[in-house]
Amino acid sequence: MDDAAGGGTSGLTQRRLSLLGTVLVLVVGAVIAARTIETERVFEAVRMADLRLLAAAVGVYALSWPLRGHRYDQILDVMGRRCGRSFLTAAVFVSQLANLVVPARAGDGVRAYLLKQRRSVPYTTGAASLTVERLFDLLALACFGAVAAMWFVLDGRALATGQSDSAVLGAAAVAGVALCCSSLVVVVARQDRKIGGWLRERVGGSRLSAVVDAAVEFGADVRVVAANPRAIGRIGLGSLAVWALDVLTAVLVLRAVAAALSPSMIVAVGTLAVTVGNLAKVLPLSQGGIGLYEAAFTALVVAVSPISAATALAAAIVDHALKNGVTVAGGAVSALGLNLSVEAVDKEPAQPDPESSKF
Repeated sequence: MDDAAGGGTSGLTQRRLSLLGTVLVLVVGAVIAARTIETERVFEAVRMADLRLLAAAVGVYALSWPLRGHRYDQILDVMGRRCGRSFLTAAVFVSQLANLVVPARAGDGVRAYLLKQRRSVPYTTGAASLTVERLFDLLALACFGAVAAMWFVLDGRALATGQSDSAVLGAAAVAGVALCCSSLVVVVARQDRKIGGWLRERVGGSRLSAVVDAAVEFGADVRVVAANPRAIGRIGLGSLAVWALDVLTAVLVLRAVAAALSPSMIVAVGTLAVTVGNLAKVLPLSQGGIGLYEAAFTALVVAVSPISAATALAAAIVDHALKNGVTVAGGAVSALGLNLSVEAVDKEPAQPDPESSKF
């Protein structure tokens, strides 16, 4: 009883901290924006945005979700699990919706729960597949960021100030670190399987044996993907396609708000802004990265382009709101289709119920 109460208190504390962090980020951001940006110009930029381009941006971003489901299906397929693309697309939608409203990226746990209860996929496999997905997301962002940074480096006209130099070099450094870390994970995952046996012998019969068994199974699932060049290629291309649509969404929003820039400049700026904005969201300072994404997006756009701070902030707000809106709508529809509720997740039925899902 005490444990349950403690767990409830801990969950409540996490929610309060997440809410407090979100409020603080938004308040600080609003104060800074009010001091440095003419808020009237921000609202005017949003009001004058091209609605046709914004509608196209919504459509483009919506198209990325079936690709996310297809990519996740490929990851699980390599691990020996077939769950169905429609179901996995819905599961990704629901987990991303949960990440917007639940603290500490608990949406990842929701996805692992759905895989376990609806398709009998072990939690270790669910965790490994999520890790692989995140790894490829990081690699794709690093690739797009590196290409965009290189465009700015080669185009001397885009580097008009020392501030833009720092922003581009910083983005390039982040891309380089991401690539190095990802490569290290792949190398470690492809090491000899005897390591798992050695660990099991060392902790056999102890309290740590269950933890080690789970870790070994997790590593085995990641290794299956890391040791398969064809799978790496397919999943890598799928990740590039997913993030290309994400970038194209931001480019369309920028075009709708700041039509004066050349197409090549908007593509480069949008690519780098999406890369930096999503890296900023990794920091667990606000719910769903609200405020962090807008701040990083705006700072990058202002640093590397002639777009004003007011217009850049307007584009950042519209871009993030548009993407979150699609996520909320798709996640809600998917949750209904999966007959999923908070109570169902809390109860965690012991046996999967394939008939409870319409997908």
